[in-house]
Amino acid sequence: MKDGTDTAGFYSLYHHGFARLAACTLPVALADPMENARRTHHAIRACHEAGSVLAVFPELGLSGYAIDDLRQQDVLLDGVREAIGWLAGQTAGLLPLVLVGAPLAVGDALYNCAIALHDGRVVGVVPKSYLPNYREFYEARQFTPGAGLRGGTVTLGGVAVPFGTDLLFHAPAVQGLVVAAEICEDMWVPHPPGVDAALAGATVIANLSASNITVGKARTRTMLCQSHSARCLCAYVYAAAGEGESTTDVAWDGQTSIFENGVTLAQSARFPSGQVTLMADVDLDLLRQERLRMGTFADNRARTTAGAWRHIDLSITPPTRDLGLRRDIARFPFVPSDPGLLDQDCYEAFTIQVTALKRRLLASRAKTLVIGVSGGLDSTHALLVAARAAEECGLGRQAVLGYTMPGFGTTGATRNNAHELMAALGVQAREIDIRPAARLMLEQMGHPFAAGEAVYDVTFENVQAGLRTDFLFRLANQSGGIVIGTGDLSELALGWCTYGVGDQMAHYNVNAGLPKTLIQHLIRWVMASGREQARTCTVLEAILCTEISPELVPATATQAVQSTESLIGPYALQDFTLFHVLRHGVRPSKIAFMALHAWGEATGGDWSPGFPAEGRRAYTLAEIRHWLGVFLNRFFGFSQFKRSAMPNGPKVVAGGALSPRGDWRAPSDGNARLWLEELERRVPRD
Repeated sequence: MKDGTDTAGFYSLYHHGFARLAACTLPVALADPMENARRTHHAIRACHEAGSVLAVFPELGLSGYAIDDLRQQDVLLDGVREAIGWLAGQTAGLLPLVLVGAPLAVGDALYNCAIALHDGRVVGVVPKSYLPNYREFYEARQFTPGAGLRGGTVTLGGVAVPFGTDLLFHAPAVQGLVVAAEICEDMWVPHPPGVDAALAGATVIANLSASNITVGKARTRTMLCQSHSARCLCAYVYAAAGEGESTTDVAWDGQTSIFENGVTLAQSARFPSGQVTLMADVDLDLLRQERLRMGTFADNRARTTAGAWRHIDLSITPPTRDLGLRRDIARFPFVPSDPGLLDQDCYEAFTIQVTALKRRLLASRAKTLVIGVSGGLDSTHALLVAARAAEECGLGRQAVLGYTMPGFGTTGATRNNAHELMAALGVQAREIDIRPAARLMLEQMGHPFAAGEAVYDVTFENVQAGLRTDFLFRLANQSGGIVIGTGDLSELALGWCTYGVGDQMAHYNVNAGLPKTLIQHLIRWVMASGREQARTCTVLEAILCTEISPELVPATATQAVQSTESLIGPYALQDFTLFHVLRHGVRPSKIAFMALHAWGEATGGDWSPGFPAEGRRAYTLAEIRHWLGVFLNRFFGFSQFKRSAMPNGPKVVAGGALSPRGDWRAPSDGNARLWLEELERRVPRD
């Protein structure tokens, strides 16, 4: 701690609510527990050295799964106990909680178990709840099901160890890490044990599996793991048996996978040769935030009848060094990097907007759609939506009244693009020069500009923005129509809009749920759809290449055209922050950490399809920190009053919306102090 700051652990993933988990598979030596223990120890050490706090191994990995009646032989069972004792001792001083599979006799019954090891001892044993005894499976021939076994103990090496399906392994020093174990078939039943474990507090479900492989089965496993992690708002770590298992009647693929809240974080190649230690960094903060928000999750917890759970506390001290980050952090969290997913998202987003606007047109009995067309991205996209909605409602594109309204900073390029776009789309194109009215207003206000002074303050800018909107509303009255808003989600977040009689207001804002970084892809999607003529696509391409600007201040020989991003920050970074603030309530320091991994190098990671090569750049931590501060100040500090009075418009992206009637509610007189202090205290300046 120095000067009130606490930035020492900034570069450690554990400092930001992540935890490194491992799913391991390795060649098995059938009916040779000690050899399997030695191989397992080698993999555990690899996990330890990489900073993993959990290592999950396959079902019955210490004995081999495909050994049939050998499971009941005393010699084998004695060898398993000896191997467990040896392997437990080898974990002394090592970081991860280890889950290995083994057959274990408890009383007069034999159980298929997950053995939990940590720091030199066995800390718990979880029996398999459900035994498959159909098709190629005959587990009930040797094993007893563990479903309902709670509160028991088993003696291993002369020590009583917790035994049952009621065990949760908790690492207090890794905030949010609570692990429960399932074994193979447990995942395939209608009500998996992991559901109750998650409701009891487990954030990570580990599945020790020996699922054999048939054509198409891997897809089903992945679907089950993904859905399990999504339904339970948890991470799911899956490790299956592979090389070395008997192929007398079945085959094995050694599938290892790690999932988080319905998302696949990592998958290894199947049918591996040799040891596999698949690792990924799970976001425990994200899981906590999702559970915090989804009230029905807590409702289920209140109604569960699963009974009491035993918490096994583990003294895991996570590394504080820089381990990198083993997960993909999307540069553009609102925009998929997969071309197929992006195409689907664009189709859905555009159709949501068109469908919503059609409903509003029918409900309002509007005869026209009045829209200001600047030649910029937002108004261009809103015009595309309006034209399609008018067409599908039977009004025709001539019902769209497009107005370009040049002001003091309007450039010839954007004005020409606006006119060309309206002509290409076949809407009614009109122009109103607002400069005479603006001069009169500024003169009557006594503004220095009216006396010839080059004073371009916020009043100068907002007089123009307000007049444009005022004209649009009166024109809508005159034509029996409604004003279509064009401002986007990113501008609402940053308060980059003129309140009231300004671009903050409309009768219906089709863009209110769209982040700026998605709009350019939507325009490209429209261009590729084949629904518009080549002339339209040509002007759309020109608009995509135009710098984002409000064009309210006139350019001069020494002063370039206004650049929005030079004033409020790159939309790429601001949309990154918006997503993580809005969707998951993430701390500023964590956002900075993730942004550094997403944006620290231009050459690494995936870029969204169609993103221009010349725009691919990196940001330093200092730049990230600066623009993050701008976002926090604008979003939390003074922009909420604009959002509290925003017009109707559809939610479009799962990342969130800012309508006070929808996703986001906040006081208009709040402040940004806590967020800015956290940024200052926990993020290094360079």
